[in-house]
Amino acid sequence: MLLRLGFGMLFDRFAVIVGLATFGLCSSGFLMAMEPTPDAIAALPPPSRRTIDFRREVQPILEASCIKCHGRGKAKGDWKLDTRKTFLESGESGSTVVLGASAKSRLIHLVAGTDPDAVMPQKGSKLTPNQVGVLRAWIDQGLKWDSEVNFAKPAAKNLQPNQPTLPSGRSAHPIDRWVEAPTAKRLVVVAKPVDDRLFIRRVYLDVVGLLPTPEEQLAFLNDRSVEKRARLVRVLLADKQRYAQHWLTFWNDLLRNDYIGTGYIDGGRKTISQWLYTSLRDNKPYDQFVRELVNPTEASEGFTKGIVWRGTVNASMAPSMQAAQNIGQVLMGVNLKCASCHDSFIDDWQLSDAYGLAGIYSDSPLEMVQCDKPTGTQAALKFLFPQLGTVDATASKTNRLQQLAQIITSRENGRLSRTIVNRLWAKLLGRGLVEPLDIMQNEAWYPDLLDWLAEDLVAHQWDLKRTLELILTSSAYQMPSVNLPDNPDGKFVFTGPTVRRLSAEQFRDALGTVTGVWANRPEGGLDRLLLDQGAADSPPAQAFWIWGDIHGASGVPPGTNGFRRTLILDTKPTEATFFIHADNSARIFINGEKVKGSESTDWSQPSAYDARDQLKVGTNIIAVEAVNGGEGSNPAGLLVYAKIRHRNAKEERVLDIASDATWQSSTQPSGNWRDAKFTGQWPNAQVLGQPSLAPWNVSDALAAAISSQMIYNRVRASLTSADPLALALGRPNREQVMTTRQSTATTIQALELTNGATLAKLLKRGAAELVASHPDGRVLAEQVFRQALCREPTRKELTLALELVGTKPNAEGVEDLLWSVAMLPEFQLTY
Repeated sequence: MLLRLGFGMLFDRFAVIVGLATFGLCSSGFLMAMEPTPDAIAALPPPSRRTIDFRREVQPILEASCIKCHGRGKAKGDWKLDTRKTFLESGESGSTVVLGASAKSRLIHLVAGTDPDAVMPQKGSKLTPNQVGVLRAWIDQGLKWDSEVNFAKPAAKNLQPNQPTLPSGRSAHPIDRWVEAPTAKRLVVVAKPVDDRLFIRRVYLDVVGLLPTPEEQLAFLNDRSVEKRARLVRVLLADKQRYAQHWLTFWNDLLRNDYIGTGYIDGGRKTISQWLYTSLRDNKPYDQFVRELVNPTEASEGFTKGIVWRGTVNASMAPSMQAAQNIGQVLMGVNLKCASCHDSFIDDWQLSDAYGLAGIYSDSPLEMVQCDKPTGTQAALKFLFPQLGTVDATASKTNRLQQLAQIITSRENGRLSRTIVNRLWAKLLGRGLVEPLDIMQNEAWYPDLLDWLAEDLVAHQWDLKRTLELILTSSAYQMPSVNLPDNPDGKFVFTGPTVRRLSAEQFRDALGTVTGVWANRPEGGLDRLLLDQGAADSPPAQAFWIWGDIHGASGVPPGTNGFRRTLILDTKPTEATFFIHADNSARIFINGEKVKGSESTDWSQPSAYDARDQLKVGTNIIAVEAVNGGEGSNPAGLLVYAKIRHRNAKEERVLDIASDATWQSSTQPSGNWRDAKFTGQWPNAQVLGQPSLAPWNVSDALAAAISSQMIYNRVRASLTSADPLALALGRPNREQVMTTRQSTATTIQALELTNGATLAKLLKRGAAELVASHPDGRVLAEQVFRQALCREPTRKELTLALELVGTKPNAEGVEDLLWSVAMLPEFQLTY
């Protein structure tokens, strides 16, 4: 009988069956029906003559070449080699092995390749003649099997909650108890803590992402109390704004947020920045944090919404599959990338697992697609660990997401808490208790410590700052840093935190701290974080709504008002941010020059402007052109607040500028009124009322903006778009989940750090800022070392620095000093 198949080729029925059996890797029904021919038997490699050791010789062959398709829960061709029993008896029509007769065993002919159209394994390296000989001798000798060896899918590790008993010990600190426990002697080598200078630099960078100021360093060093390190940790964790801005980087990487690319215009992508920032600032309990990601609100739906890629893409990139991948990897330490396309070759996750989770997020049933080929089969909806709970496939999508969120955050799911405490441990100490971080099926190097931290997190209402405080105040965190072990695959022994490179964001913020050069405004849709409604302080100087007419708040005719005031500075300012509320619009001019970007048009939110470039030493004229629009009488008002920081050789000074009755105003400004040369006499402005005055009531918005650490032109790198320097230093584009960043230096980084225009421009501007505020070269050099390295320069370093800078600083020499310090490993690394 002949069958005509594609491409015009003819195959007889025998060839078709062999081909189908081969495609299935092992269709045992047909394979057992075929009796090996004498020629095929003669072509077999001879069996080994020695007695075969199963563990040493057979097990490695099975693990390398067979279990990917026939073990760990997989059974291609219905043949499983989980145990000796299944090895002998499974298969669609019985065993593929004839016990004691390897030459007649179809398995041997498959692995030997006597039939070129039916070879196992189908992919990867084929067995060598010696390996085939080992298997032949093993079968001939009775198929001896070590009873302790099992190739079945292993039970899920790190899943069930476990509360280990805290060991007794001298220390009151729970992590120290675990470190000092007798059982830890083979796991931990204890060392003395680092000195105060190293500790303050390390903990500032880890908690708020910034270098401590010389004043903060001095206060800490002069503190003689025993509890000063623990107290400092608590103070930093309580710094809501700086904490949130720093940890935004960590969570943006994890949650694929702050992604820059396609999808936004047509609604195929959504940021969760405001929700994430607020969650971090308020220390939202982690279980609630997770529930809002899994069963999202409008503010948090971007995480599971994923990215709708344009054009034709692989089925594994569908939004519902992205949701499954993200939830598995970020929350459960399960990487589903491979299993989204086919049964994984590197772990036990199958295509049906990925589609089972993805289907919960799909608006319609999902057909499984294997390697871009539809299978015609729909996967049953399920969570990755069905033993934790089931999702009703008949329920609405809304109810399914509620059920899924409940399962993931249930008390029975010990994987959720273990995964996050493992990530925090790795973030602070350089290596996780479980490695890699996204394979939580692996054994922890210290299981009891992992379990205790996870259970402590749950017991304290999922308070992540509590876990951070425990780690940061432990002796393990305070030990001297070490290099990564040379044998990462060997038995790990903890000897201290690893030396870590500053992240791209930390590096940029560190340069900002040293030079005073920061970004002016948030980018990437983060502008509203300026106005977050957290704990806010009132402006140090009272700002008032003003206008040229006392009736401005109740309504005045449309028109333009001019406002002026004088500001005298004895040094160039290091920071100068103006906040303006204007109804309806306003522009600010300094010394006749319009401040870049100043065009306030939304009276409900303050607009922030950097005015450093326009301000000069001596007398400055601040002029605001305010417009009341509309066609009829309507409310009109202007509210201005500014903080000016400038530094001389001895101290930093802060000036507050606020709109009040001292400002001059005109309802008909004309001529050169914005310039210093203007000689006209204007009356004082009319004070309308405080910021809370109706109809505006902007006191909360203004106070929140002023309290934010992003003001005064200190916009952190985490709140700006990536520039070439940040990208070179490892800031990801975030089109995919990034749980770790590369720690080793690259050629691109070396080139950008030595020849990049971004860094060169930054340091050039920083040098000019330092020269303007430091007339004494020695003071400047010492300040740079204290700020950048948290220590005094050595005598040799100071001599060399002064040779560059000069007694009276010159910009080129200061720039060279900044380059020299910025390239030091001591600056770029966290020790």
